[in-house]
Amino acid sequence: MSGTGRVGVAGRVGVAGRVGLVGLGWAATRAARSALDAAPPGGADRWNRTNHRGGAVTLLAGPAAAAGVASAVAAAPGLPPRVRAAAALAAVGAGGFGVLDDLAERGSSKGLRGHLGALRRGELTTGAVKLLGIGGVGLASAVLALPVPDGGGRARRAADVVAGGALVAGTANLLNLFDLRPGRALKVALLAAAPGTLTASGPAAPAGALAAVTVGAAAALLPEDLGETAMLGDGGANALGAVLGVMLLAGRRRTRWLALGVVGGLTLASERVSFTKVIAATPGLRELDALGRRPTGPSAPTGPTGPARP
Repeated sequence: MSGTGRVGVAGRVGVAGRVGLVGLGWAATRAARSALDAAPPGGADRWNRTNHRGGAVTLLAGPAAAAGVASAVAAAPGLPPRVRAAAALAAVGAGGFGVLDDLAERGSSKGLRGHLGALRRGELTTGAVKLLGIGGVGLASAVLALPVPDGGGRARRAADVVAGGALVAGTANLLNLFDLRPGRALKVALLAAAPGTLTASGPAAPAGALAAVTVGAAAALLPEDLGETAMLGDGGANALGAVLGVMLLAGRRRTRWLALGVVGGLTLASERVSFTKVIAATPGLRELDALGRRPTGPSAPTGPTGPARP
């Protein structure tokens, strides 16, 4: 991914062009969602779940997010081929492993510590397969996205690839950790991607393009997620989170190393601290988290210890 290629993207995909990419992400995701509704793989019942209100929700929003953002990335004009391939692989690969976990372990939520503990005991859970698979997807995405030095710098590139792989896998996992209330993970994705949509330019222009596509895909699914007729599940959250990771890889080196520290810190904190409790106790975050969501009914406990999503 040469500097010349990046400047070319900046010239062709400015802020106005990224508005079009937001529309492309929205349209591709809605098209994928409609296609999956019309012909759900294995039948609709396989994807149906019952939420904490006793209402029916579908997990088809997850594969729709993965297919939509991957399709939009493939069609987005001006992206360097390596970044395009990395983002598409991240969406499809992380989304696919997430869907595997969604369908194989209904209602199971062991967390990072639980799955790694099972591995130490010789038990291979689908959650562990997902963690290992997304780790491999992250590493492959980093190999694709990061530039190959013309001469020397091999140790630096190796360190960047390993850190980049951890970043893609980490963002995929972190966004999934937020998917405990309707709309929450999609709001996080929107907040993470929106600044890049508006400001990324010059060498960071490919990151801006990926941010725009992610904003469109998240916006396409937010109304039904908030309305509790569909949910992202691991498939959708992992797919969008992984693309956010590639977005960071396509930006500045210092930014992605800083992001890796933040993602790693939040992931470790999640093993000891409930994000839901922190959000519920923090003014501003509490109101933003509840924005657009249906009021909690009498059948659902209120407060930070309310029910997790199915």
